Amino acid sequence: MDIKDLIRTIPDYPKPGIMFRDVTTLLNDARGFRCTIDDLVQLHVVNQVDVVAGIEARGFILGGAVAHQLGKPFVPIRKKGKLPAETIGVEYALEYGTDMVEMHIDAVTPGQRVLVVDDLIATGGTAEAAIKLIRQAEGEVIAASFVIDLPDLGGRKRIEALGVEVQTLCEFEGE
Repeated sequence: MDIKDLIRTIPDYPKPGIMFRDVTTLLNDARGFRCTIDDLVQLHVVNQVDVVAGIEARGFILGGAVAHQLGKPFVPIRKKGKLPAETIGVEYALEYGTDMVEMHIDAVTPGQRVLVVDDLIATGGTAEAAIKLIRQAEGEVIAASFVIDLPDLGGRKRIEALGVEVQTLCEFEGE
């Protein structure tokens, strides 16, 4: 099955010139969703993953399913102010301004091997912030897995420059 065929492209969203890659159509296809999770899990069967961390919001869906299949705990990485207990955070740059991701202070313990999961890697800013957040907690990021890579935007290279292996299931180039 080619999961790329199940991903909807929406032109000019959220602004003109952007080709938005919508994974909700993939999630809405039971067979496609299962294949996606199976493929993401297969990348890590031999790795010693202690924790799966998913980046808000689609990373929760994918990362939660991967954690379930691997039999590992799941850690949500959220936008600032969304978690109820004590948190740690990392700020990162946006096109105009900054944002912050947070996780509970006790979500990752020193030395835990963490797999980061999200739906898409574009510029890599949010993924980089998530990796820095996990490292701040003294966790070891063993890999970052995404369904989609947009290689023209350079996110993969940005994350690999941090010494983290990047894995993707499909890519959309030059669009």
